[in-house]
Amino acid sequence: MSTQKSVRRQAGSIEESEALRLDEDKAEQIVDALNTDLAATYVLYHQVKKHHWNVEGAEFLGIHEYLGEVAADLEAGADMLAERAQAIGGVPLSGGSTFEEHAPIEPEGEDVYDIRTSLENDMEAFGVIIESLRDHIELANDLGDYATKELLRETLETVEEHAHHLEHYLEDDSLVLESATK
Repeated sequence: MSTQKSVRRQAGSIEESEALRLDEDKAEQIVDALNTDLAATYVLYHQVKKHHWNVEGAEFLGIHEYLGEVAADLEAGADMLAERAQAIGGVPLSGGSTFEEHAPIEPEGEDVYDIRTSLENDMEAFGVIIESLRDHIELANDLGDYATKELLRETLETVEEHAHHLEHYLEDDSLVLESATK
């Protein structure tokens, strides 16, 4: 562990960026929005990874691989959100309990559910994130931070695509026949 004792930036603080010319009040609102989306994204990332690790059944491989892609996209999106928060003078959130505290979604918990329930929980979380991103796109636009607006728009596009694919996984059409023993 480091012996360095000085704190360079306090969590929750905002440093005005002369280069980006975004005043402190606007930056504070946008950093708060970015941190909310960052927290939600990491909560969902860990939930999706849990489902990726625990999926079973006839459709295991396809769902396992897809959830791996979803998790990778969530992680990349979280990185972009955190880097933008830092770039405009904020301190990105970090740490599991901090993410859970600031996320607008509840983590699923530690139990393992059937894959349909798991994907339904993922789709619900995606829906909450979609609504949050839409609100934050509007906020960034209203505050004149068009770069953040564009980053959030791109993130929304990816999140909506995954929600749409999950919706297809949850349809009742399947090549898997129901067991005769039921």
